[in-house]
Amino acid sequence: MTTVSESTRQSLLEFQRNEITEHHLYRRLAARVRSPENRRTLESIASDELSHYATWRKFTAQDVEPEWGRVWRYDLVSRLLGFTFGVKLMERNEVDAQDCYAQLRGEIPEEELDEIIRQEYQHEDTLLALLDEERLHYTGSIVLGLNDALVELTGALAGLTLALQNTRLIALVGLITGVAAALSMAASEYLSTKSQETRKQPVRAALYTGVAYLATVLVLILPYLLLTDYVHALGLTLAAAVTIIALFNYYISVARDEPFARRFVEMATLSLGIAAFSFLIGYLARTFLGVEL
Repeated sequence: MTTVSESTRQSLLEFQRNEITEHHLYRRLAARVRSPENRRTLESIASDELSHYATWRKFTAQDVEPEWGRVWRYDLVSRLLGFTFGVKLMERNEVDAQDCYAQLRGEIPEEELDEIIRQEYQHEDTLLALLDEERLHYTGSIVLGLNDALVELTGALAGLTLALQNTRLIALVGLITGVAAALSMAASEYLSTKSQETRKQPVRAALYTGVAYLATVLVLILPYLLLTDYVHALGLTLAAAVTIIALFNYYISVARDEPFARRFVEMATLSLGIAAFSFLIGYLARTFLGVEL
């Protein structure tokens, strides 16, 4: 057995813990997915992680327990947001590990170290690219529902806020408008998907669009149902809109390896810009039409 320094040994024990933790998580995910291809991919990664654990153990001569809390946490995230998101979120943490591995040169045999680093990069560049999750095929439908709801309803609520100045009335009008728009968007997505040659099923695409739209509507009008001050309600609605944009774009950036900042700024600017313009329209309508409620 190659002798290593105590500091290196402690680093290797952490690497072992990381590898055995990810081994157990990948095994859990593989047992749950339906697609044989996805199952084989996840089982292959789990096998590699166990092999890495065994390699580090040769230098530490010690077994370590996995971080079960981390296993359960990522397993829960994968159940809620999809296994692709969970796996890629976890693999992002391996970038730091790969850099740390490179610092072991001189104490760990080059051949074994290079093989582990190669396999870690392969996870990111090859194996993870093979994952094929149904819900990611409907990202465009979800984007359609979210984006339209954020742009249209945020603008409508901003305009209604100054025009009506009554939170209950604003919530009522917003809800009616939002539900009607959600049904309209779902129908449009159904017809659009049906007319295209795509892997998406028209009914499922329509459901993703409609549900995304309706869920966004409910979040945006909630402040008007909870508060009596229409200005504070509008502020919370705008904050909720920005939060939805941030969370969704983070999900996309992880699951589909797309840039976060550019998409977030683009969507946020569009939604808030239209809200500001609509707020002005509401003020002008109230002023020149002489509407008093």
